[in-house]
Amino acid sequence: MNTNQTKYYYQISFSVISILIISLLTTYCSSNNNKNINSPLTVLKLNPSKNNPRNSEGDFINLKDGGILFIYSRYYGESSSDYAPAYLAGRYSYDGGKTWSNEDKIVVKNEGRMNVMSVSLLRLKTGEIALFYAKKNSEEDCTPMMRISKDEAVSWSEPISCITDKKGYFVLNNDRVIQLKNGRLLMPVSLHQAPGEKWKNQGDLYCYFSDNNGKTWRSSEKVPNTTDIITQEPGLIEMKNGNIMMYIRASGGFQQLSFSSDKGRTWSHIEPSNIPSPLSPASIEIIPETGNWLLVWNNNNGTNLEIKDKRTPLTLAISKDEGRSWEKLKNIQEDMDGWYCYTAIHFVEDENILLGYCAGSQSQKTHLSITDITLINKNWMNK
Repeated sequence: MNTNQTKYYYQISFSVISILIISLLTTYCSSNNNKNINSPLTVLKLNPSKNNPRNSEGDFINLKDGGILFIYSRYYGESSSDYAPAYLAGRYSYDGGKTWSNEDKIVVKNEGRMNVMSVSLLRLKTGEIALFYAKKNSEEDCTPMMRISKDEAVSWSEPISCITDKKGYFVLNNDRVIQLKNGRLLMPVSLHQAPGEKWKNQGDLYCYFSDNNGKTWRSSEKVPNTTDIITQEPGLIEMKNGNIMMYIRASGGFQQLSFSSDKGRTWSHIEPSNIPSPLSPASIEIIPETGNWLLVWNNNNGTNLEIKDKRTPLTLAISKDEGRSWEKLKNIQEDMDGWYCYTAIHFVEDENILLGYCAGSQSQKTHLSITDITLINKNWMNK
């Protein structure tokens, strides 16, 4: 073989080796990238600390400067009870939820005699931001409040009481208030104790509504329930035909449903859904790009005795037919010792979804004391 032939073969060999190396590196990087980005990734864990025994459920809002604000209940003192003192604290992200600020900003001081908790955030059609939360004064006095921000959550208006026609202990879950296409605000609540009466697990379900951006509110009729099924912590979703579906934390092994054809004024008798569940809340929201529904809940029908009645795993599913069927079931968290609930769903403008939820431990008895924010890639979700 002459010198030119030798040089030629060396060039060919070098080219082949280079292509193989690039191919291997590409495959490795792609695999590693898919592992890191496409799988659910916990990007913030709000653990308890000294004089901070519980960090509980919250909600997200997009800000006009590109940031995302997450507001949650930060407890202080020594007790992690639902009746212990807490204020509303905020964390910020400016990279689509991938990283978060290290320090809390006080959003609402503890104006209740017990605490403030259970945040819902909503961008109104007016462009203003509405902040909803429960002001808890006693075991028979807990009322949803609303504040408005006109300067992107820098400052807030004085609070407005959303329930003035009744008194008692009303439960409004986090990430629950919605605004309909016609502008009406809907707020689903569960009444568990009236003044002078005893606490009851069976909640009386109502939907409060406002047609003037929250200045005044009116109550729906009570959701009918003539069964012995316990109902609590309702949520809402607007259907394509304009009807409203209420999904309800319930006993009996399934989430319950009720429907309104008059924008939340009256409701049908409860009926079982096709969502197997312990006595634990679910969350359902519309995926903006597709109009499909995203469900996040504890997919636990009780057949596995090790986790019967426990709030694990944390699962998502998609419905293309407004809840008549569910597909693409995937576990976000599946630790058998975990306690996952009170989810806030937030759609980021790129290909991701943020979930905020309580993520404590059963064995460590930190059930509602830890809150996680998890980033989920839509490609992973749709696989």
